[in-house]
Amino acid sequence: MIRGISIAALVVVGSLILLEELPAQPTAKTADWPCFRGPNRDNLSPDKGLLKAWPVTGPRLVWRGVGVGEGFSSVAVASDQVYTMGDKGRYSYLHALSRNTGKLLWSAKVGEAGGNYRGTRCTPTVDGDRVYGIGQFGDLVCVTSKTGKEVWRKNFRQDFNGRSGAWNFTESPLIDGDRLICTPGGENATMVALDKKSGSEIWRCPAELEAGYASVIVSNAAGVKQYVQLTAGGTIGVRASDGKLLWRNDRFDGNTANVPTPIALNDQIFTCAGYGTGGTLLSLSAEGPRIRAREVYFQRGLNNKHGGVLIVGDYVFGDSDDSGRPYCAEWKTGKILWRRDRSVGRGEQSASLVYADGHLYIRYANGWVSLVPAVASGYSEKGSFKIPNSETNSWAHPVVIGGRLYLREKDVVWCYDVRGR
Repeated sequence: MIRGISIAALVVVGSLILLEELPAQPTAKTADWPCFRGPNRDNLSPDKGLLKAWPVTGPRLVWRGVGVGEGFSSVAVASDQVYTMGDKGRYSYLHALSRNTGKLLWSAKVGEAGGNYRGTRCTPTVDGDRVYGIGQFGDLVCVTSKTGKEVWRKNFRQDFNGRSGAWNFTESPLIDGDRLICTPGGENATMVALDKKSGSEIWRCPAELEAGYASVIVSNAAGVKQYVQLTAGGTIGVRASDGKLLWRNDRFDGNTANVPTPIALNDQIFTCAGYGTGGTLLSLSAEGPRIRAREVYFQRGLNNKHGGVLIVGDYVFGDSDDSGRPYCAEWKTGKILWRRDRSVGRGEQSASLVYADGHLYIRYANGWVSLVPAVASGYSEKGSFKIPNSETNSWAHPVVIGGRLYLREKDVVWCYDVRGR
């Protein structure tokens, strides 16, 4: 006994303290983020019980994973591993790290390194025992999740005569059932469906459109399952069963670059682009064998360059082009409720964001990360910190899952504990 406390009791207390210090272990499928923008491609995390405010120095660092190379890829998190992509030397690679420690487990060669902004753009997609990634020059690979052994590969240009814009191929592939959906672009194979196990072609959609920089989403608007994509020539809907082009909206045709991934909202689609363009809400309705895409509104103030937008309840949140001035608007009407005043906080330039437990996690291009309540009343920060190795072009989208905040910056993946105490 020590002053009335048994040794056994001290052991129990010490064990509880130790457990508190250890990183949380993923226990369920809901704690996975298997692809770009999450399982529903809406950038909404299911996490609950997170911190409502951060310490002055930011949330606690769990681990720092190094060796992933140069790139703008975000991360996918599934089971006990974290996946990303990056350039190392002459080649681009798909990497796997330990979810518990950040240790680099394996690297699989994807294709050539480089690009006009050197580094990978794609976020890997995880599906059970396989992982899929797209290199910046159109190399599509499937590898095993445990070892990185290559299963099959395609090349957008060689196999589909694909065509991308000036910033190379950027999308993250979609897995839907037994299919992989992607956008090589070009006259004959604007979008294709492949067998996810073998890579064999199921169908192709010859929409004669160059690939943009967004990623495909699934919609069941107007009672038809379809794949919606923002291409260089505008937004399209492709019938899932056979690849038939159902509709097209040319609002962003001819724009410098179309980047943000669209959002499906029952029979409506919200889509936007940057470079001073704007955002539009499309309403889809069946008209015989075709689908009509009618613009409910076009709002120039809802533009977004490459930080992405998300919708929570009645509101859409995103950055104003790449100004570092996030906005909140009513997505049903396009009415803007607020924009961030630059006098608040230290974040600058393009802002990418993810939602979790009532808050926006906003990453600015100058490396500052802020916690902001996702409310219509205004922008206020509940904490901020700077990514240690960030200076500029800090563009990889943040991820919040399993009580952790993941931030990719250059050769490093940073993992922070954002669980409430």
